[in-house]
Amino acid sequence: MAQQQAKFVEGNLFRHVTVMSLTASVGLMAIFIVDLINMIYISWLQDEVLTAAIGYGGAVLFFTTAVGIGLSVGVSALVARAVGAQDAELARRRTTEGLLLSVIVGAVFSGIVWIFLPGIVSALGATGRTADETLHFLRLVIPSQPLLMIGMVGASILRAHGEARGSMMVTVWGAIVLAALDPIFILWLDLELTGAAIAGWGSRLAMAAMALWPIWQRHGGFSLTTRSGLMAAAVPLFVISGPAVLTQLATPVGQAAVTRMVAGYGEHAVAGMAIVGRLTPVAFAMIFALSGAIGPIMGQNLGAGRMDRVRRSFWDAVLFVGLVIGAMSLALFVLRAPIADLFHAEGLTRDLVYLFCGPLSLLFFFNGLIFVANATCNNLGAAFQSTLVNWGRHTLGTLPFAWWGAQHWGAPGVLIGQAFGGIVFGVVAIYLALRVVDRRAAAQVVS
Repeated sequence: MAQQQAKFVEGNLFRHVTVMSLTASVGLMAIFIVDLINMIYISWLQDEVLTAAIGYGGAVLFFTTAVGIGLSVGVSALVARAVGAQDAELARRRTTEGLLLSVIVGAVFSGIVWIFLPGIVSALGATGRTADETLHFLRLVIPSQPLLMIGMVGASILRAHGEARGSMMVTVWGAIVLAALDPIFILWLDLELTGAAIAGWGSRLAMAAMALWPIWQRHGGFSLTTRSGLMAAAVPLFVISGPAVLTQLATPVGQAAVTRMVAGYGEHAVAGMAIVGRLTPVAFAMIFALSGAIGPIMGQNLGAGRMDRVRRSFWDAVLFVGLVIGAMSLALFVLRAPIADLFHAEGLTRDLVYLFCGPLSLLFFFNGLIFVANATCNNLGAAFQSTLVNWGRHTLGTLPFAWWGAQHWGAPGVLIGQAFGGIVFGVVAIYLALRVVDRRAAAQVVS
């Protein structure tokens, strides 16, 4: 294999952050558009039970997707360091071991969730026909989650090699396949949630194929491994991915608790929250992509001993967050009516969509700060710190605020409280991440 080129140790860092985030966001957006497309087509059936079922289903699937995101952080960091050190064989070995371990972990976790689905759905507050439809959908789609793991981790490996476009196309093709299959199975064949699950399988198969092919063709493919080699590889991977997975799981835990609160206000409220939950990652995909996008940039510069560029990429990422949040919040406010109409949102459902597309979207800036801080900690050897911050944000920074808001303003108050809870933890996350950067820079000077 040709000698690996560390692209990010030279050149303008803000440009690197912008290009990697934009291209990664297109790919990540495609993952979330999968859920959004499902929601759009299901909402066109104008059955609030089915729309609510997709909402409950999304809260559960978020858990398995979060595991994939956490694993991709670890694999990306390890491969990027090998690329930065120009060790082609090590990069190939870490690619192979990372993919295999991710599939194993993903399959086991998905199996556990599948077994306990009735209790999980009941805990979320779904009852009657809504619970039955949610269970039916999840039992069909959860077995396909390991394929999503391959796509997500494979895309992160391509990003670690600096291949932004290749990483982007993994999930773009997943969205294209879903967009083609959803209307066929949901509307034309009238399969409703069964059709959504079948289309999801097709999308995940496309993502897995599009992730593995360029790795095989352009980055040396895969290396042989043994059980002992795989077990040894698990240690450095889970040093990063273990805390990263725990960090990512905090989000669905907090979201599940919020969904449970909203369930008490009826299916229209759950439908509204479900729409907001799918609009958020699509609208702010560039922010969600930061964790994976700046990881290779920091990883390569860390491997090359350039802590000055690590620090600069940190602040450039914060600037990028501010610019994106401002622009997207304005767009959401201007388009709030067409967005609500797209989902046939009325009454309380429409109120919640309007609330999100107004001032609350601006407060997502503080969530963006947490993403930047978490990516920094994950790549500088302080992954457990990002775990603590994320769990704090989605427990202490969510539940008391959401409960307080619900007491004053009902279902809209849950959204308001959830948004305001992120302010304190966003500021704290940035402060703690800067301390990690300072400690790593001081250690490098001493050595």
